[in-house]
Amino acid sequence: MNDMMNPACRPNAILIPAYKPDEKLVSLCDTLLLNDDLSIVVVDDGSGEEYQSVFKALDGQVKLISYPVNKGKGGALKTGIAYIYDNMPECQRIVTADADGQHTPDDIRKVINKSVEYPGALIIGGRRFDENNVPLRSRLGNSITRGVYRIVSGVKVYDTQTGLRGFDRAGMEIFRDVPGDRYEYEINVLLKAAELKIPMHEITIQTVYLEENQSSHFNPLKDSARIYKCIFAHAFRRMGSLIKFSASSLIAFGIDELVLILLCGPNGGGLMSASVGKIVARLVSGAVNFFMNRRFVFAGDEVLWKAALKYAALWAFVLACDWLLFNKVLVGLLHIPIWIANPVSQTLVFLCINYPIQKRFVYTKQK
Repeated sequence: MNDMMNPACRPNAILIPAYKPDEKLVSLCDTLLLNDDLSIVVVDDGSGEEYQSVFKALDGQVKLISYPVNKGKGGALKTGIAYIYDNMPECQRIVTADADGQHTPDDIRKVINKSVEYPGALIIGGRRFDENNVPLRSRLGNSITRGVYRIVSGVKVYDTQTGLRGFDRAGMEIFRDVPGDRYEYEINVLLKAAELKIPMHEITIQTVYLEENQSSHFNPLKDSARIYKCIFAHAFRRMGSLIKFSASSLIAFGIDELVLILLCGPNGGGLMSASVGKIVARLVSGAVNFFMNRRFVFAGDEVLWKAALKYAALWAFVLACDWLLFNKVLVGLLHIPIWIANPVSQTLVFLCINYPIQKRFVYTKQK
């Protein structure tokens, strides 16, 4: 038999979590099996005896994973991802799709093609919610979640709750361990992708809602609460980074202020002029700040000299901005005392330049 006809050797796996499905699952699988580059893995998420006739109607080429107790959509997805990663080494990518007919074979193929085009990326099949067949609760819920996710993660994703997603083996290794057993798992995947700076590419898919989406097992209250709990927990973790960065900067500021006063005197007239003393003070405090941030704040594991070069480039830019604001504007133009002008200039540069650039570009995780 041709290897491409052997389901275990096909490069693309379609993973379908199924909880109390109907005949639409069988129809979707039959259509997908017409493609000889697709394997299909269906996870029976504890649907119960009354739904076994649906699973028995699946073609023999479909790999069916079953367990007796419902784990939730996230649990089913992680079970399927782990199975494919461990037992189907020839599979290069996974596309997850829902069992209720919301995702068409054509859109599944679009996600596969996009995943091939962008290795290492997370491909998102995004619905549009401005069509007449979209239930009001779905339209409002997705709009709110979309906005909150963007604020917390800094990444723009139009459809945060779509179940149609594609990723390759690198993604399998990451997403199999993302926390969450129910619908919160899908938002956690997006948060993890944003945190690890995994590229995300969103393509527009058909917006299919059958019978006002009555087949959905999403509980608007309980599942929404789980989703927002995960989002806010992620936000607090990011806030923790900002607090540690602020503490590091405060220590560096104290060192900077002390060196500046020692060299220039409280009101000038010291060993150096204010502008020269400012440069020396920033050299000392900058070195301390670099090592504290790398070790304790962002825990970067990039090669030391690479991080140091990026920090030095940022430091030079920040120094130029700080010097202009401190020397030309606050001291030179406004005649503000040095001991006041220094914290004012550093605070403004800290909020607008230093933290966001250090977090995004200077300290990176290689593992």
